[in-house]
Amino acid sequence: MPSKVSCLYVLTVVCWASALWYLSISRPTSSYVSQLSVPARKTAKAHKSNATTTFGNIRTRPLNPHAFDFIINEPKKCETNVPFLVILITTTHKEFNARQAIRETWGDESTFSDLRIITLFLLGRSTDSVLNQMVEQESEIFHDIVVEDFIDSYHNLTLKTLMGMRWVATFCNQAKYVMKTDSDIFVNMDNLVYKLLKPATKPRRRYFTGYVINGGPIRDMRSKWYMPRDLYPESKYPPFCSGTGYVFSADVAELIYKTSLHTRLLHLEDVYVGVCLRKLAIHPYQNSGFNHWKMAYSLCRYRRVITVHQISPEEMHRIWNDMTSKKHLKC
Repeated sequence: MPSKVSCLYVLTVVCWASALWYLSISRPTSSYVSQLSVPARKTAKAHKSNATTTFGNIRTRPLNPHAFDFIINEPKKCETNVPFLVILITTTHKEFNARQAIRETWGDESTFSDLRIITLFLLGRSTDSVLNQMVEQESEIFHDIVVEDFIDSYHNLTLKTLMGMRWVATFCNQAKYVMKTDSDIFVNMDNLVYKLLKPATKPRRRYFTGYVINGGPIRDMRSKWYMPRDLYPESKYPPFCSGTGYVFSADVAELIYKTSLHTRLLHLEDVYVGVCLRKLAIHPYQNSGFNHWKMAYSLCRYRRVITVHQISPEEMHRIWNDMTSKKHLKC
């Protein structure tokens, strides 16, 4: 007899396939995208999920109160066993296959028998009620999704990342390290855990690393990364890590979240985190293992890196299976 979880999983996949087919023929992409926008700022109120938790060092009225309730939450994820690493993965509602590929490969929480790893997928609220219901069903099966009540869009990626920082600070502040990445990233977990974070060593504090970028704002309105001068008048950005993947000590999550409450929001998430780090006098460390581009697969090449960008769910499985089955081979 198949297990209850297996039946629920199969049912979820069927529901996803049916719903996505329905959406593809009845909801044009242009109208869907046009509904996504930066949400109106809500009046600050107590959050249902962390009403007993406060950040007491804030003495002035917040510029960005981040007054969004958790719609889906996993507040007890860290209660029984403090994790060594929390992985925060930004994703969108339609990316079920990507999330499932990560669960079955590098994001599998049981990969390391001697270390507690937590994987969480971060989302906002979709403008489509069908997609919201599908994510709720997925959450009931896997218990690895966190959603806040803001519109899920590219321009709200900063809010999504800040939600992850807030979650760590509120529900998992005893963790040692945190990684933020995206759903199309392959992560070499052995390199991340044993070569970079080194569990046998004393945990670092005020630590932040990734692929460091030193650049300035793009003023061309046609660019995906366009930055208006009135929003960011400076000619240079502070050093920041590519949002495709960066790692930091867990104490930094609360520091960034607190700082964000008094820092004008920018829609470029990785730049915004860099602005917060500058205020905190935390300088991100360059690490060449973090790649923010796609690399053709070869076993030896992928053994040398920590992250690779633009990996499809199918590629994720192929790469993981090959690297896992050939651990005995030398390069």
